[in-house]
Amino acid sequence: MKGAIVVNTERCKGCQLCIIACPQKVIAMAGKVNLHGYPYVEAANEEACVGCASCGIVCPDGCITVYRKKVEA
Repeated sequence: MKGAIVVNTERCKGCQLCIIACPQKVIAMAGKVNLHGYPYVEAANEEACVGCASCGIVCPDGCITVYRKKVEA
């Protein structure tokens, strides 16, 4: 399985729960703020994502969409 995440940066409040929940260490703080003044997260290590959806499950604001694709071996 190959995964990918998309973060809605305008809704993200930077709580960092997704960073803690990610077993592959895919997510990191972006070092920038959104229009509301909140720091937000981004996919910093995208190639490591396996699409487990742990980040999307723990996000209290529903900011993360997880995609999964089966990769032919």
